[in-house]
Amino acid sequence: MQYDGLDFPDLRSINQDQSFKVPLSANNPLFALVISYTNTSLIPGITAAGQNKALIKYTPPADAEFLNYGHCECLDAIPVTPDGMPTPAIITKTALDLSNIPFLVLNAGSVISPQAPYVSFDMNPGNDIRTGNAVDESCVKKGLRYGEAFGRELAKLSKTIIIGESIPGGTTTALGVLVALGIDAWSKVSSSLTKNPHTLKNMVVKEGMAKAGILLGSFENDPVKAIAAVGDPMIPVVAGLACGISSSGSNVMLAGGTQMTAIVAVISALKRSLGNICIGTTCYVANDPHSDIQGIADGISSDFPIYAVDLHLEDSERPGLKAFANGFVKDGAGAGGVSILAILKRRGSLTGISILRSIEEEYDKLIQK
Repeated sequence: MQYDGLDFPDLRSINQDQSFKVPLSANNPLFALVISYTNTSLIPGITAAGQNKALIKYTPPADAEFLNYGHCECLDAIPVTPDGMPTPAIITKTALDLSNIPFLVLNAGSVISPQAPYVSFDMNPGNDIRTGNAVDESCVKKGLRYGEAFGRELAKLSKTIIIGESIPGGTTTALGVLVALGIDAWSKVSSSLTKNPHTLKNMVVKEGMAKAGILLGSFENDPVKAIAAVGDPMIPVVAGLACGISSSGSNVMLAGGTQMTAIVAVISALKRSLGNICIGTTCYVANDPHSDIQGIADGISSDFPIYAVDLHLEDSERPGLKAFANGFVKDGAGAGGVSILAILKRRGSLTGISILRSIEEEYDKLIQK
């Protein structure tokens, strides 16, 4: 990626001994939120998404609707748990509004379609990965093909595309794909829960691998089969998008935590270049003592940087926002990556602290509803 040498205190590289430098193309970024679903999310204890099992499938469309309207259409409830924990989309929406970054929603297998504008990729929801048959192989291939085609078109609109995701249970399916590709990610992926259920995630993935008859690295050179066995429908679409955008000469920021390392691993296994691709996340993922995004990345390639933003949520007087700094969710719906590009686009007039104050205002509106 190209840089013009500007530095900002709230942004840092977590895998290089240098400050974050601004991409020359940060003037016109575009954000794409990919919403999806996997039945893996229904396994008790896997995810914090949704207030109960019946509501988990509404999390992705609710995030999409919240970005559009500031409230949900598919649910009567506002996107805040009873104890005041908000969707991370509150961070994303605030950063988008402050920087006037345009966005679009891509539906890659969500059970519930959002009541808001979206582009359909004609993908089915994912199966429970314990079956060893997570996504139909033809669907994986379609996701990669459609994603790459659409990515080439997005590259005509902007030189920097941010791609985020909303899929409950996605860190578990990411773990599945990583280990199927030969990356030792056991007990390294993040979690939306404050107590990371590594034992459960490892057990679920191992059960799926056993059903599929595979071991660590069995599909090292076949990412399609890796995703089909123990992945989810979001992964091929985002990987395809990144390939299409990057091959067209635009930059890609994969906005998310350890889930996005699975995307990078797929792209690498496809023998595609990582030169225009980076990951953007929050410091809450980067500093998480219960996961290891850098350790996963080291097992994939040294060719892509990972950047983190400090939103100072630990300084908030709202317990629901402070929770992010204490391990709840930590990132999601593109929150970290969008915040990074918002700061870069505003070139010094926007900081982590100023984003926090605006997030608090948005949060107060939700609580009052």
